[in-house]
Amino acid sequence: MQIAQALMLFITLLFSFIATAQERVALEDGSVLGVFMVRPAETIEVPSTLVVLMGGGPGNASISRDTSIWLGGGFSERGYVVAVPISPNNRAFRGEENNHKVEQLIVELQKRDYIAEGKVLLAGISNGGMSALEIARRNPQNYFGVAAVPALATSVVDNRPLAGFPVYLRIGGADQLGWADRFDETVNALTEAGVDLDAAILDSAPHMFRMNWTSLDAWLEKVTN
Repeated sequence: MQIAQALMLFITLLFSFIATAQERVALEDGSVLGVFMVRPAETIEVPSTLVVLMGGGPGNASISRDTSIWLGGGFSERGYVVAVPISPNNRAFRGEENNHKVEQLIVELQKRDYIAEGKVLLAGISNGGMSALEIARRNPQNYFGVAAVPALATSVVDNRPLAGFPVYLRIGGADQLGWADRFDETVNALTEAGVDLDAAILDSAPHMFRMNWTSLDAWLEKVTN
Protein backbone atom coordinates (compact mmCIF):
# COMPACT_ATOMS: atom_id res chain seq x y z
CA MET A 1 0.00 0.00 0.00
CA GLN A 2 2.80 2.41 0.92
CA ILE A 3 4.58 1.64 -2.36
CA ALA A 4 1.39 2.39 -4.33
CA GLN A 5 0.90 5.66 -2.46
CA ALA A 6 4.51 6.64 -3.06
CA LEU A 7 4.13 5.86 -6.76
CA MET A 8 0.99 7.96 -7.02
CA LEU A 9 2.75 10.84 -5.24
CA PHE A 10 5.67 10.58 -7.66
CA ILE A 11 3.36 10.64 -10.67
CA THR A 12 1.48 13.62 -9.26
CA LEU A 13 4.70 15.52 -8.64
CA LEU A 14 5.96 14.62 -12.10
CA PHE A 15 2.81 15.93 -13.75
CA SER A 16 2.97 19.09 -11.63
CA PHE A 17 6.59 19.68 -12.68
CA ILE A 18 5.80 19.25 -16.34
CA ALA A 19 2.74 21.49 -16.06
CA THR A 20 4.94 24.34 -14.80
CA ALA A 21 6.96 23.97 -18.01
CA GLN A 22 4.04 25.17 -20.14
CA GLU A 23 4.85 28.44 -21.87
CA ARG A 24 3.18 30.89 -24.22
CA VAL A 25 5.40 31.88 -27.12
CA ALA A 26 4.68 34.96 -29.23
CA LEU A 27 4.99 34.25 -32.96
CA GLU A 28 5.87 36.54 -35.85
CA ASP A 29 2.28 36.53 -37.14
CA GLY A 30 1.09 38.14 -33.89
CA SER A 31 -0.45 34.98 -32.45
CA VAL A 32 0.60 33.23 -29.25
CA LEU A 33 1.22 29.48 -29.14
CA GLY A 34 1.12 27.36 -26.02
CA VAL A 35 3.99 24.88 -25.73
CA PHE A 36 5.30 22.39 -23.17
CA MET A 37 9.08 22.61 -22.89
CA VAL A 38 11.19 19.71 -21.63
CA ARG A 39 14.86 20.45 -20.95
CA PRO A 40 17.60 17.79 -21.07
CA ALA A 41 17.65 15.55 -18.02
CA GLU A 42 21.31 16.39 -17.37
CA THR A 43 23.08 19.74 -17.52
CA ILE A 44 24.73 20.24 -20.92
CA GLU A 45 27.28 22.98 -21.49
CA VAL A 46 26.60 23.36 -25.21
CA PRO A 47 23.23 24.24 -26.81
CA SER A 48 20.98 21.23 -27.36
CA THR A 49 19.29 20.12 -30.56
CA LEU A 50 15.59 20.96 -30.63
CA VAL A 51 12.93 18.30 -31.10
CA VAL A 52 9.46 19.55 -32.03
CA LEU A 53 7.14 16.78 -30.90
CA MET A 54 3.43 16.84 -31.77
CA GLY A 55 0.78 14.83 -29.98
CA GLY A 56 -2.06 12.84 -31.51
CA GLY A 57 -5.75 13.56 -31.96
CA PRO A 58 -6.59 17.26 -31.78
CA GLY A 59 -3.24 18.11 -30.17
CA ASN A 60 -4.94 19.93 -27.29
CA ALA A 61 -3.31 20.90 -23.99
CA SER A 62 -4.05 17.63 -22.23
CA ILE A 63 -2.68 15.49 -25.05
CA SER A 64 0.37 17.73 -25.48
CA ARG A 65 1.14 17.58 -21.76
CA ASP A 66 0.92 13.78 -21.73
CA THR A 67 3.09 13.59 -24.86
CA SER A 68 5.72 15.82 -23.27
CA ILE A 69 5.97 13.39 -20.35
CA TRP A 70 5.69 10.08 -22.17
CA LEU A 71 7.77 10.59 -25.31
CA GLY A 72 9.29 14.00 -24.61
CA GLY A 73 10.94 12.65 -21.48
CA GLY A 74 12.68 9.96 -23.52
CA PHE A 75 14.15 12.55 -25.88
CA SER A 76 15.23 14.77 -22.97
CA GLU A 77 17.09 11.84 -21.40
CA ARG A 78 19.12 11.75 -24.61
CA GLY A 79 20.12 15.40 -24.39
CA TYR A 80 17.50 17.00 -26.60
CA VAL A 81 15.39 20.05 -25.79
CA VAL A 82 11.79 19.10 -26.53
CA ALA A 83 8.96 21.46 -27.49
CA VAL A 84 5.44 20.03 -27.59
CA PRO A 85 3.17 22.72 -29.06
CA ILE A 86 -0.56 22.92 -28.32
CA SER A 87 -2.73 23.10 -31.41
CA PRO A 88 -4.47 26.50 -31.69
CA ASN A 89 -7.58 24.99 -33.28
CA ASN A 90 -7.78 21.32 -32.21
CA ARG A 91 -6.55 20.18 -35.65
CA ALA A 92 -3.12 19.03 -34.49
CA PHE A 93 -0.75 20.94 -36.78
CA ARG A 94 -2.27 19.88 -40.07
CA GLY A 95 -2.77 22.43 -42.85
CA GLU A 96 -0.68 25.30 -44.15
CA GLU A 97 -1.55 27.80 -41.40
CA ASN A 98 -0.75 25.38 -38.59
CA ASN A 99 2.38 24.14 -40.38
CA HIS A 100 3.60 27.72 -40.52
CA LYS A 101 3.02 28.22 -36.79
CA VAL A 102 5.46 25.41 -36.05
CA GLU A 103 8.01 27.02 -38.36
CA GLN A 104 7.57 30.32 -36.52
CA LEU A 105 7.84 28.55 -33.16
CA ILE A 106 11.20 27.07 -34.16
CA VAL A 107 12.52 30.51 -35.10
CA GLU A 108 11.54 31.91 -31.71
CA LEU A 109 12.86 28.98 -29.68
CA GLN A 110 16.22 28.99 -31.45
CA LYS A 111 16.81 32.51 -30.16
CA ARG A 112 17.36 30.92 -26.73
CA ASP A 113 20.99 30.33 -25.81
CA TYR A 114 20.41 26.75 -24.64
CA ILE A 115 18.88 25.66 -27.98
CA ALA A 116 21.13 24.95 -30.95
CA GLU A 117 20.68 26.77 -34.23
CA GLY A 118 20.35 24.90 -37.51
CA LYS A 119 18.43 21.74 -38.21
CA VAL A 120 15.61 20.51 -35.96
CA LEU A 121 14.17 17.03 -35.48
CA LEU A 122 10.42 16.65 -36.08
CA ALA A 123 8.45 13.93 -34.31
CA GLY A 124 4.80 13.13 -33.89
CA ILE A 125 2.21 10.63 -32.80
CA SER A 126 -0.75 9.82 -35.06
CA ASN A 127 -2.13 13.18 -36.27
CA GLY A 128 1.08 14.67 -34.92
CA GLY A 129 3.11 12.30 -37.08
CA MET A 130 1.20 13.37 -40.17
CA SER A 131 1.65 17.01 -39.12
CA ALA A 132 5.40 16.39 -38.92
CA LEU A 133 5.45 14.97 -42.46
CA GLU A 134 3.46 17.94 -43.77
CA ILE A 135 5.86 20.41 -42.14
CA ALA A 136 8.89 18.55 -43.47
CA ARG A 137 7.53 18.60 -47.03
CA ARG A 138 7.56 22.40 -46.97
CA ASN A 139 11.28 22.84 -46.23
CA PRO A 140 12.98 19.48 -45.71
CA GLN A 141 16.44 21.07 -45.65
CA ASN A 142 15.58 22.58 -42.26
CA TYR A 143 15.14 19.22 -40.53
CA PHE A 144 17.21 16.18 -39.58
CA GLY A 145 14.26 13.91 -40.22
CA VAL A 146 10.83 12.86 -38.99
CA ALA A 147 10.06 10.24 -36.35
CA ALA A 148 6.42 9.33 -37.06
CA VAL A 149 5.09 6.91 -34.45
CA PRO A 150 2.68 6.35 -36.08
CA ALA A 151 1.60 8.20 -39.21
CA LEU A 152 0.03 7.51 -42.58
CA ALA A 153 0.95 8.76 -46.03
CA THR A 154 -0.66 8.50 -49.43
CA SER A 155 0.46 8.98 -53.03
CA VAL A 156 -2.35 11.53 -53.45
CA VAL A 157 -0.03 13.96 -51.67
CA ASP A 158 3.17 14.98 -53.44
CA ASN A 159 5.90 13.42 -51.31
CA ARG A 160 8.69 14.15 -53.81
CA PRO A 161 10.08 17.06 -51.72
CA LEU A 162 11.08 14.35 -49.21
CA ALA A 163 13.36 12.50 -51.66
CA GLY A 164 16.42 11.38 -49.69
CA PHE A 165 14.87 12.65 -46.45
CA PRO A 166 15.07 10.38 -43.35
CA VAL A 167 11.75 9.14 -41.94
CA TYR A 168 11.39 6.71 -39.04
CA LEU A 169 7.93 5.11 -39.19
CA ARG A 170 6.36 2.63 -36.82
CA ILE A 171 2.74 1.40 -36.81
CA GLY A 172 1.23 -1.02 -34.31
CA GLY A 173 0.20 -4.39 -35.70
CA ALA A 174 -2.94 -4.34 -33.53
CA ASP A 175 -3.75 -0.68 -34.22
CA GLN A 176 -7.34 -0.09 -33.15
CA LEU A 177 -7.87 2.39 -36.00
CA GLY A 178 -6.84 -0.10 -38.67
CA TRP A 179 -3.65 1.75 -39.57
CA ALA A 180 -1.72 -1.51 -39.91
CA ASP A 181 -3.93 -2.25 -42.92
CA ARG A 182 -2.56 0.90 -44.55
CA PHE A 183 1.08 0.23 -43.75
CA ASP A 184 1.92 -1.03 -47.23
CA GLU A 185 0.15 1.93 -48.85
CA THR A 186 2.11 4.33 -46.66
CA VAL A 187 5.44 2.63 -47.28
CA ASN A 188 4.83 2.54 -51.05
CA ALA A 189 3.87 6.22 -51.16
CA LEU A 190 7.03 7.27 -49.31
CA THR A 191 9.36 4.82 -51.04
CA GLU A 192 8.17 5.81 -54.52
CA ALA A 193 8.99 9.41 -53.62
CA GLY A 194 12.55 8.41 -52.75
CA VAL A 195 12.22 8.87 -48.97
CA ASP A 196 15.04 7.40 -46.86
CA LEU A 197 12.58 5.23 -44.95
CA ASP A 198 13.04 3.10 -41.84
CA ALA A 199 9.61 1.49 -41.43
CA ALA A 200 8.21 -1.45 -39.52
CA ILE A 201 5.03 -2.87 -38.04
CA LEU A 202 5.22 -3.64 -34.33
CA ASP A 203 3.62 -7.03 -33.64
CA SER A 204 0.55 -6.88 -31.39
CA ALA A 205 1.14 -3.20 -30.56
CA PRO A 206 -1.86 -0.82 -30.30
CA HIS A 207 -2.24 2.63 -31.89
CA MET A 208 -0.10 4.19 -29.17
CA PHE A 209 2.76 1.97 -28.10
CA ARG A 210 5.83 1.88 -25.90
CA MET A 211 8.82 3.29 -27.78
CA ASN A 212 11.60 0.89 -28.75
CA TRP A 213 14.44 3.23 -27.88
CA THR A 214 17.11 0.80 -29.01
CA SER A 215 15.76 1.02 -32.54
CA LEU A 216 15.04 4.75 -32.43
CA ASP A 217 18.44 5.54 -30.86
CA ALA A 218 20.20 3.88 -33.81
CA TRP A 219 18.18 5.97 -36.26
CA LEU A 220 18.78 9.18 -34.28
CA GLU A 221 22.52 8.49 -34.21
CA LYS A 222 22.51 8.13 -38.00
CA VAL A 223 20.46 11.22 -38.87
CA THR A 224 21.60 13.78 -36.28
CA ASN A 225 25.37 13.18 -36.38
